Amino acid sequence: MIISRTPFRISFAGGGSDLKEYYQQHGGSVLSVTIDKYVYLSMHPYFNEDKYLLKYSSIELVEKTEEIKHRIIKQVFTDYGIRGVDFNSSADIPSGTGLGSSSAFTSGLINLCNAYLGKYISKEIIAQQACNTEIQKLGEPIGKQDQYACAIGGLNFIEFNENDTVSIEKVKMLPESYQQLEQNLMMFYLGVTRKASDILTEQKHNTSSDQRKVENLHKMVQLSKELKKELVSNNIDAMGDILHQGWMYKKELASNISNGGIDQYYDLAIRAGAKGGKLLGAGGGGFLLFYVPVDRQHEVRVALAELSELKFEFDNTGTKIIF
Repeated sequence: MIISRTPFRISFAGGGSDLKEYYQQHGGSVLSVTIDKYVYLSMHPYFNEDKYLLKYSSIELVEKTEEIKHRIIKQVFTDYGIRGVDFNSSADIPSGTGLGSSSAFTSGLINLCNAYLGKYISKEIIAQQACNTEIQKLGEPIGKQDQYACAIGGLNFIEFNENDTVSIEKVKMLPESYQQLEQNLMMFYLGVTRKASDILTEQKHNTSSDQRKVENLHKMVQLSKELKKELVSNNIDAMGDILHQGWMYKKELASNISNGGIDQYYDLAIRAGAKGGKLLGAGGGGFLLFYVPVDRQHEVRVALAELSELKFEFDNTGTKIIF
């Protein structure tokens, strides 16, 4: 049996600039980190070597790759010539919650298939192949940041170049600053999942046709660069204001990124002591992230008592074969 473990990610700044409609014209960048919440994928030979047994949110027992309903599994198994396997997927967090679960799944599956076939490829190649699978082959209206963040792991500044290449730079901080940043971040689950592609389709259209929204993305890219500069200088308190500014810009990119309920929870947290925050992922649901000094975190928990808090730590491993 082979088991892969791939982390989910938190995006701090620059999200949306990883869509090709933007970065091919202007270049984009994001700053993100992976956390200790994972998708686990396992695979071993099925006793009937002419069939596939696939267990994820559904169960499939099929004889041919073409019969597989899960689009990502179908594509990756076809690409790698995988046959006669018993496959299982499980995760620490539901999909559709803004933590890059789809791309974590794709990156982990590519890692898993290579290991199953006795091959090794770098994490950068895994990320490239995951982008190619989701964006080129399956036509998903998504960007590139999640595949690179989840595959490589850690705290990274990722640039999306106009020539379609990607550059990754580790954000290096003093250990005590890194730990304090980790401690000052809080996440709360809104109890709503959503399909990112619906929001991203509108956002892609707006990026191509609405100059004001393009200007917002320019500002969000600049915030990602400012945040990198502040973090490498160990000024972690800059995170609060940059998260807040980015969230104000992001809400204008598409009509359904936020709503009255999300805005109400956000305002409650700010009044209780959060220095800034944002909704993770494309929008519409999932997790709210806040930067909150430790001495104000109790007040924020009380203000958001209706929501479930997810406690987490940073992950530095990226996608990994654990068995």
